[in-house]
Formats: sequence, C-alpha cells, structure tokens
Amino acid sequence: MLRNWASTRGDAVPTIAEISFVSSGTPEADAAAEALRQRYGNVPFADAGVVVALGGDGLMLQTLHRKMGQDVPVYGMNFGSVGFLMNDYSAEDLVARLAAAKPTHIYPLEMKVRLEDGSEHVALALNEVSLFRMTYQAVKIEIIVDGHTRLEELICDGVLLSTPAGSTAYNLSAHGPILPIDSPLLALTPISPFRPRRWRGAILNNAATVTFRTREEAKRPVSAVADNVEFQHVVEVIVRENRSKRVTLLFDPGTGLDERVLSEQFRY
Repeated sequence: MLRNWASTRGDAVPTIAEISFVSSGTPEADAAAEALRQRYGNVPFADAGVVVALGGDGLMLQTLHRKMGQDVPVYGMNFGSVGFLMNDYSAEDLVARLAAAKPTHIYPLEMKVRLEDGSEHVALALNEVSLFRMTYQAVKIEIIVDGHTRLEELICDGVLLSTPAGSTAYNLSAHGPILPIDSPLLALTPISPFRPRRWRGAILNNAATVTFRTREEAKRPVSAVADNVEFQHVVEVIVRENRSKRVTLLFDPGTGLDERVLSEQFRY
C-alpha cells in the first residue's frame, strides 16, 4: 500500500492502494501500459485510487477531466511530444515513485454559455476558456469583470481566460503572462486584438467573475471553448473558478509544476 500524500498546504489527501493504467493509444504507449499492467497489476478505471497515464499532455487533460472532483490523483509518464504535465517514463520502482511523488492541485474554470437559440450549457476547463471568431470577420466582445464593464468593445480574433496551469499553454502563445502555479490569479488575454490595439490583457484575482457578451452575433458569430468542449453561436459567456472540482497531478520530487512554470519564464 502506498502512503498518504500530504500537500504543501497541509490538506488531507486520500490513501492510495490501487493503480489503473491508461494509454494514449499509440503503439509505444500501449506496449508500455501492457508491460506495466503485467508487472504491477491493474484495476478498472472507475475503481482506481491512483491513475497512471501514459501519453502526452492531451491524455493527461482528458484523464483529469474524467476524474474531476473525485480526489483521485493522476501520475503521468511522457509518451507525447511536449509532456509539460508528465514525468519521465521508467518501468522501474513505480510504487516507490508514486509514494514519493508530490501533489499539485488545480481548480478548473466553470464556463456557462448562452447561445443564440436561448439554450444554456456548462463546461469545465483546466487550461483556459477561449472565445473565437467563427468566420473571416473579427468579433466584437464586451468584457465585464464582477459586474463592471471594463472593455465596452474588444475587436479581435478572440479572447481567453486562463488558469495558472494553462498560462504556459495557449495563453503564452497568445503573448499572455505566465502565472505561478499556486498564485490566486487568472490571465485574461486577447487573441490578435485590432481595437483597442494596445490592450494586452489583464491579470485578475481568481475570485473574479468574468462575463463576455458578443455584439453583432448574426454578422460576427462566436464560438466558446472550455479545453476541448466547444459551443457555437454564443451570445454570453460567464466564467468563474470552481473550487469544488479540483484535480490532483503527481510529480517526481524536484520536477513539479511550480518548477516547470518558473523555468518556462527563462526560456528564450
């Protein structure tokens, strides 16, 4: 049996006794997963106390979404191209590695959307909530923070709101700021802004509620995406952090997400 994990914040974490292996489906990842199952055993995904994910960051996000709010940690081993959320692969001493692993907790953004047809939908995002133009025309979006209009009209290709975990992903590519992983902050970043041309975004408290309202929707349709869940023809999007649905990633000592986020700021 693996020992209890204690987070750096001192909150309790579950005892881990059973491992479930998941694979991204590539031949290399499938072969490694099967070898690990033969060596360490395997329980069904629904019964897992800890999940070991073999693949890339995409598989990690999918796995975290499947275990959202269940207090089941996920330990990734990299078989992808980037592997920012993964540990190095090794079949040796896996139980000891899991016992020594350090947890990082992430809280998702909850996106509530209202569509042109009046329907309403909800989705969760661990990286970011993004709004995009659906056609060749730029979109016009009003940005409201905690009930106050901060930008009456942003003309752009899109705009995104990122968690600290997602700040090194699409947010960084859109020239948004990198946020320390344990910071109580969110990054609001425009995508190819036209007006106001010099606005480069904002850093918000993670308790903020951000509302996006689209303008001229019939002429300039907008889609909204929470990680990999998309809704088209949105007229209003409300985003806030959901503190009841946390996920837990496990990292080998000295390679945690806080160190990776810090190191990313010194890349050139």
